[in-house]
Amino acid sequence: MPYQHILVAVDLTDECHPVVRRAQLLAQASNAKLSLVHIVEPMAMAFGGDVPMDLSMLQQQQFEQARERLQSFAGIYSELTADQRHLAYGQPRQEIHRLAEEQGCDLIVVGSHGRHGLALLLGSTANDVLHGAPCDVLAVRLKKAE
Repeated sequence: MPYQHILVAVDLTDECHPVVRRAQLLAQASNAKLSLVHIVEPMAMAFGGDVPMDLSMLQQQQFEQARERLQSFAGIYSELTADQRHLAYGQPRQEIHRLAEEQGCDLIVVGSHGRHGLALLLGSTANDVLHGAPCDVLAVRLKKAE
């Protein structure tokens, strides 16, 4: 049975383009809708939750920068309309799963290559995305930069 709605999780680096292109090919072959998501992780999570200062202003700046980067990144893909571009705030695994369920996605596509690029998304999160997903998951193997 062909896929109906494919969700691509990206970290907005150039290394993500092969992941999006693979998802595009799958979407075209299945005549499926394609959506893109980027997750902004709370800064406090990076510090284990105990931060002796208010990070809200920095977090807001990070979110606004991510919004601009997502718009620029997704602008390369003319078929991705504004309602197909998603920016979420929270724990990546949970937000990817939430959005996949909310949007009725039947495939999640992520990139995988180790410790750089998508590492924020794919370290232990890759395992979480794979095992807790509400639908199929495709991990696209990325080649290391020469």
